[in-house]
Amino acid sequence: MLIEKTVSGFLDEVASNSAAPGGGSIAALAGALGAGLTSMVCRLTVGKKKYADVEAEMQQLLRQAEDIRAEFTRLIEKDTEAFNSVMRAFSLPKDDDDQKNFRSGAIQEATKSAALVPLQVMELCERTLPLALEVATKGNVNSVSDAGVAAEMLRAACISAALNVRINLGTIQDDSFVHDTSLKAKSILTSVDQKSVEILHHVNAVIGSNIRS
Repeated sequence: MLIEKTVSGFLDEVASNSAAPGGGSIAALAGALGAGLTSMVCRLTVGKKKYADVEAEMQQLLRQAEDIRAEFTRLIEKDTEAFNSVMRAFSLPKDDDDQKNFRSGAIQEATKSAALVPLQVMELCERTLPLALEVATKGNVNSVSDAGVAAEMLRAACISAALNVRINLGTIQDDSFVHDTSLKAKSILTSVDQKSVEILHHVNAVIGSNIRS
């Protein structure tokens, strides 16, 4: 399994001549990293006297972030599985009309599934960013930059996942599915962009927006 590999082993797998794991799994990984950083800031806040008034809230945010991180992690594997299902559908026999029709239907269904996995990644990004905002504004101020990185990882994950949604929609013949999925993806992108900008605005206000030499 991909998630059981070492970091080095995973990177070697990504860099290999195999088409999977590809961009979809990497998008899910980026989301998992964003959720993980959100959890880290929570843990660096909990137990500190200075933040006693937000202790219970940070504990709750930690549980939510960890649940989401587990979902992102599952989608790293699921995206590769979805891609492999599409490839298996393309390899089905097409010697006669019945086989061709069956193969075409299998390809369409597999491609729909391949589009829905990165859409799930996008949805998780949208769910995680409000948590990142809370830890950025209420968590340990010494880790506010980590909350900012979490936001940027989640934004990158969402944009990356959207690319994978779009490329799969391009070959799907179900117009209603394509329309509904496209609208949902666009809505999520807008929401994620707004939330990530809000977090980065706060982070820059705390640490300063200029790079000093």
